[in-house]
Amino acid sequence: MAIRQNKAMGFVDVMLAGGPRSAAMLKKLDEATPWDELAAPIAALPEYNNEGPGRPPWEPVMMLKCLMLAKWNNLSDPGLEEALQDRISFRRFVGLSFADEAPDETTFVKFLARLLEAEIHEHIFDTVVKHLDSQGFLVREGTMVDATIIEQSRGRARGDGTSTRDPDASFTKKHSVSHHGYKGHIACDLSGLATDYRFGTAREHDSRQIDDLTLHEQKAALADSAYSSASRRAELHRRGVLDGICYKRNRGQALFYDWQVRWNQAVSRLRARVEHPFGMLKQQFGYRRVRYRGRARNEFDFALLMTACNLKKSLSLR
Repeated sequence: MAIRQNKAMGFVDVMLAGGPRSAAMLKKLDEATPWDELAAPIAALPEYNNEGPGRPPWEPVMMLKCLMLAKWNNLSDPGLEEALQDRISFRRFVGLSFADEAPDETTFVKFLARLLEAEIHEHIFDTVVKHLDSQGFLVREGTMVDATIIEQSRGRARGDGTSTRDPDASFTKKHSVSHHGYKGHIACDLSGLATDYRFGTAREHDSRQIDDLTLHEQKAALADSAYSSASRRAELHRRGVLDGICYKRNRGQALFYDWQVRWNQAVSRLRARVEHPFGMLKQQFGYRRVRYRGRARNEFDFALLMTACNLKKSLSLR
């Protein structure tokens, strides 16, 4: 099946070239992203290689650009459709001329569902990390680990006795405040770029993910006191990895020892960088609540958001 082709840029497009700061930012993001590598497994899907009848699919790179636009600008599928109709800088970024028809909301929903079915989100995240590493942006002097709670609606009871509550979400408490939803866990390079992620339900303790996220680390592992345990410290020592985990008071210990205070302060200054990606997700991308129902779809969304975060963060490292 042929892939739908956009029209060549015309006189109107040339006259409208240039634009505000957002257009300049999109140009930098466009140049920083390995679109062809990201799109390769999408182009290999059967629907892109079917010569039978039917409407041709949208070009994979263009659809990926639409996907990243939505993440960078906190747009829903309907919001993305509307933005592509109205914003010249967005149309130029994805490769639509002034005369081109833009994809609609249904197209985005189907595209996302197909990527989830093919588990392409893992390829997208890993490819961007490898690309940034090849450009020398990763410091590779240690791994910082942290987690954040992402809220989910608590649902409500229906008249028939069922509930609208997400069956995969769960409850947890933080600082005596109850939360319902999921947890996103990341491994972060000292550059501030995320190198790996995990996504789970809120009740899972933070410490369940750190061993997996630091499995291949050879230099240093940094984390807050929630990850502290004697067995973990012993394992890091056995591997020759610097133990950069903050200390917590042992049972019966009223105060920290002076050396523990100094150590925790030193580690905290370094590991503060791992909180920057979460700050970008919540403050710039508006990701304070999950957007879907069910773990699989929300893990997929989290992977794409972390990819969008890495690409945007990389601009400050250039």
